[in-house]
Amino acid sequence: MSTSTVRIDPNVWRLARLKFVAPLRNERVSAGSDHPSYLGLENIEPWTGKIIEIASKLDGETADESAGLANIFREGDVLFSKLRPYLAKACYALHDGVCSTELLVMRPSELLEPRFLLYSILTPDFVDTVAASTFGAKMPRANWDFIGSLEINVPPVEEQRLIANYLDRETTCIDGLITEKERMLALLAEKRAALISRIVTRGLDPNVPLKPSGQEWLGEIPAHWNICQLKRTWISSDYGLSESIRDEGEIAVLRMSCIVDGRIDVSKSGMITEVDDHLLLRRNDLLFNRTNSLDQIAKVGLVDFDPDKPLTFASYLVRIRTNHRAMPQYLVALLNSSLFLEFARKNAIPAIGQANLSPTRYGEIHIPLPPKVEQEEIVVFLEREANTSNPIREHIKSSIDLLKERRAALITAAVTGQIPLEEMIS
Repeated sequence: MSTSTVRIDPNVWRLARLKFVAPLRNERVSAGSDHPSYLGLENIEPWTGKIIEIASKLDGETADESAGLANIFREGDVLFSKLRPYLAKACYALHDGVCSTELLVMRPSELLEPRFLLYSILTPDFVDTVAASTFGAKMPRANWDFIGSLEINVPPVEEQRLIANYLDRETTCIDGLITEKERMLALLAEKRAALISRIVTRGLDPNVPLKPSGQEWLGEIPAHWNICQLKRTWISSDYGLSESIRDEGEIAVLRMSCIVDGRIDVSKSGMITEVDDHLLLRRNDLLFNRTNSLDQIAKVGLVDFDPDKPLTFASYLVRIRTNHRAMPQYLVALLNSSLFLEFARKNAIPAIGQANLSPTRYGEIHIPLPPKVEQEEIVVFLEREANTSNPIREHIKSSIDLLKERRAALITAAVTGQIPLEEMIS
């Protein structure tokens, strides 16, 4: 390292293939996800390397895991997920343990500071390169032969430690800002959820006379409102198509993930070549998620546009078409309200890893039904409130994205020798 400049000189760094400086630890043990020191993919936060505690398991348990096999890792090892590597799940092991066989366990040699290695494999360039090598459409995986052949920068170990210490400090500050902004978003979402639950069950007039609804989830409602079974507001309910969704075709197929905040995100849809005309969607159709994890089931999305191309829906969604008694815009607000969702999910039938809520059980739930004029007033009020609050939420989300971009750029600059030593030391 030159002493005549305050900038680390990457020209004196060496390049080395990953497999030569961080070989794979090929050790396995009979253990499952119930092992006390088990680390699953769901326990690693994307892009940050942080370990998080989550009770739920990933979709698609691997054969090795179901057979009770796990990889062994030791303190100081670095782990990287070969499954869906675009999620950038990697971490530094602070203690011995066992992990999913989808995690590659690397043993950094004496030439590598483990934290420097972790930051190097969490750069967008590294992650994108690995992701481009994957095979398999539903569960894309990379293999060690390819990953191990990739080159990384290997500065002198003391410089690696200095860089890792600098990044630890800087990313901690950035992560703190992100956490604070995410807390703000959560508070705004909580406030909006409370407002919607109140408006769709009590109306806009705080002084209106109330009456008991006779429903445990609902409590009192305006005295002039009606109570009816949800299905009494339907013209029809239809299951989606059960054919396999493809990446090619002329007809877009909505999946569970296409229901976002009460609306439809067509960008997440799959494709199919043909479908019966009666399963094509149109404006004001409602879709509810009948099969999913318990915390996702019963979400409802409204087709609030005229599809410019044929659009249909998968079998784990149910289409509802409303009759003259209910506005679809009022129903989507009511059915996505926290009060209703909590009760609806109690009616779901649990299964392994998911739950099911049939349209029959769903349609038997009693709901409050204001006069049509009040439904319109409620819809207008909620749209006006959304027009006020959405820009605030979008501004916060945008600032979070900028912070994440700053974090990624900082890591890339540091591990490639673009940040002056003077700045790191200060």
